[in-house]
Amino acid sequence: MTTESVPESEPTSASMSGAGAFSLLPGAAGSPVILHVPHASRAIPAAVRSGIVLDDAALERELDHITDAHTDRLAALAARACSLTPWRFVNRLSRLVVDPERFPDEREEMLSVGMGAVYTRTTHGERLRDPDADPAPLVDRYFTPYARAMTAAVEDRLAATGRAVVVDVHSYPSRALPYELHGTGPRPPVCLGTDSFHTPPALTAHARRAFAGLGGTAVDTPFAGTYVPLRFHGRERRVEALMVEIRRDGYMREPGGPPGPGLSALAGALAELVDAIGGGPGG
Repeated sequence: MTTESVPESEPTSASMSGAGAFSLLPGAAGSPVILHVPHASRAIPAAVRSGIVLDDAALERELDHITDAHTDRLAALAARACSLTPWRFVNRLSRLVVDPERFPDEREEMLSVGMGAVYTRTTHGERLRDPDADPAPLVDRYFTPYARAMTAAVEDRLAATGRAVVVDVHSYPSRALPYELHGTGPRPPVCLGTDSFHTPPALTAHARRAFAGLGGTAVDTPFAGTYVPLRFHGRERRVEALMVEIRRDGYMREPGGPPGPGLSALAGALAELVDAIGGGPGG
């Protein structure tokens, strides 16, 4: 089994089926911001590992490529630097268990490369699971409770502050991997993923300013879109969202090495963004 120690021992106000599968780490009562960290973990429960066909060495290599390494630490450092502490929703399991940001049905375009809510292929197109394996047990046990809890976290921020801002914290490799459907475009130091309904221009502008000193940003390349719980998607404008994709060579040794000095600068920029958007609608 591939395991990972939890990087921080802060109070957890939510968990789901499978102890420790995710954490909601409380922020300030008046903060509308949720830093969402879905892909930082390498942890795979033994029962899930048994359904993965890769041997241990191949699985470790795949985790090096697919994990958004150290993004949980990045979010934690940023939260501590903010004038008004944001909330954090952190996935404690690998996206090889389930990917909570995929559609769980035929709407998901990544199904074409075997990477829907439950992956059947690796980043390099190799078999990860039996393609005929039923994804429903993993969706029921992990995906659905995660989605419900994230929805509840957004509802709580709406009730408390009148708005919710989900900042989706990711990283991506400096060179495109075979699974990427849109990997031929620019790969800036910071990619900002947006949604036409949920990402107001002011939110994107705040992010451009916050990350301006780190080599430049681009919008929706090589990854586009951002995470919004389906209950609110396209319906509730008080739910704002932005994806922040950090190119990995700016803060770590690729593909799965330790963080470098760039992590601190990124944390400072992320904190600047959170502070900019935490005071009122659209900043």
